[in-house]
Amino acid sequence: MDLLPAPLAVQYAEGEALPLGPDTTLTAGPGAEAVAGWLRGALGAATGLPLLPGPPGGPGIELALDAALAPEEYRLTVRGGRAEVAGGSAAGVFWGAQTLRQLLGPEALRRAPLRREGWQLPGCTVTDAPRFGWRGALLDVCRHFLPKADVLRFVDLLAAHKLNVLHLHLNDDQGWRIEIRRHPRLTEVGSWRERSMVGFRSADRRDDRPHGGYYTQDDLREIVAYAAERQITVLPEIDLPGHAQAAIAAYPELGNTDVVDTAALGVWTDWGVSPNVLNPSEATLRFFEGVLEEVLELFPSPFVHIGGDECPKDQWKASPYAQARIAELGLRDEDELQSWLIRHFDRWLAERGRRLIGWDEILEGGLAPGAAVSSWRGYEGGIAAAEAGHDVVMCPEQHVYLDHRQSSDDDEPIPVGWVRTLEDVYRFEPVPPQLAGTPAAAHVIGTQANVWTEFMDDARDVDYRVFPRLAAFAEVAWSDLPRDPAARDWAGFEARTATHYRRLDALGVEYRHPDGPRPWQRRPGVAGRPVPEL
Repeated sequence: MDLLPAPLAVQYAEGEALPLGPDTTLTAGPGAEAVAGWLRGALGAATGLPLLPGPPGGPGIELALDAALAPEEYRLTVRGGRAEVAGGSAAGVFWGAQTLRQLLGPEALRRAPLRREGWQLPGCTVTDAPRFGWRGALLDVCRHFLPKADVLRFVDLLAAHKLNVLHLHLNDDQGWRIEIRRHPRLTEVGSWRERSMVGFRSADRRDDRPHGGYYTQDDLREIVAYAAERQITVLPEIDLPGHAQAAIAAYPELGNTDVVDTAALGVWTDWGVSPNVLNPSEATLRFFEGVLEEVLELFPSPFVHIGGDECPKDQWKASPYAQARIAELGLRDEDELQSWLIRHFDRWLAERGRRLIGWDEILEGGLAPGAAVSSWRGYEGGIAAAEAGHDVVMCPEQHVYLDHRQSSDDDEPIPVGWVRTLEDVYRFEPVPPQLAGTPAAAHVIGTQANVWTEFMDDARDVDYRVFPRLAAFAEVAWSDLPRDPAARDWAGFEARTATHYRRLDALGVEYRHPDGPRPWQRRPGVAGRPVPEL
């Protein structure tokens, strides 16, 4: 059935198929009730079948916990007139339910039935478990804001690919996207910019169209709850001390007022990195402690991301106040000042039972033992962090930044970054050779694909950049692939994507066609997409 991501093992059994009809039941054991509710809603919508509860052990579909399995491990069995999905926790049951949905075919992923008869599960036994516990995707909602409905849809797409972390990048120079009730100007002022750059490296081109938006706290509670029902943790990121111009535009006293007229600043309208950074005062620390207090109320995730990347030091070098602060704290230079700020929030979060995670620049100056690192500038930061005993999420821009172009084709829209094809992503290996086989490898707790939205102003653009490459990434994160990228079965994966394109069609994903951005100019009839009449 071309399952994706590939399971550990699957065996099909002739003559054991389970037909689904109006009398098919869907029953849940203790701890699996919420998953049954989700599956009933998803399959009921696609098939038109009621899938009502029935007696345990009877014919139909049964979901159950099995303490002998690891938390995200599952076993799916279809035989003897019944289907059983057993998982080590509700998460394992949920991933098994996603596989069950794939076994029914692409039409089972639609929101309304195309037919009400002919549904059946093939006789089989699937045993499966993920390679990594952290299988993430970052969604940048700052450079271009995505409405709540689009975020919820993205959550569903992550869940369909067995990804379990949604990293929301909630503030940057170009916009502030989270309601903070004690600091209302963050959204009153900071959530809107006057205009945006158009294209890549086009500083002289603007669209002169205001852009903005933000999520209320109730919006975020809804997103977190919706994701939790799908076994996804939402990781909030509040980026500091750089990437802060939107916050400074709202509250000028947060900036370096002794060297810049911060009252004249607006939300930044360029891409790249603004020179305007937070000042290192106690008042600024208290301000962001207040921000984080509200963040902790909204997001139960064990980690909180504080960014810490790309912080220009020019204003601190020129600021008499910042220089006096460096002397007062007994620090050597501006780099140590940033490290001091990061360690402050590291301790602050640890005191509240949370763990800090940040981009790999936070390694400069040292970290507390519980802090973790998102290694984005390549493998080097992740290697150094793991060898120092810190947990690492590998997300090197050279491999898994999905805003980067998908081919060298001249037709590729806004061709930024490195060319990273579907095959390139499939051959990405999160654990580099320098760590393989060493105790430090255990600190690579997972991997993440990052979606930066400078050049994606709506969900259609996100679809095109992200898919189908996110499907390849999902297999890297979940499946037990050969550790040598050259030994991976690219031809087999590519063959399975033919079915997966039909699933993406059913889900309404406007993915990049395998024949490129203008497939009708190459060959017709691929992946079920109609060829337009020109």
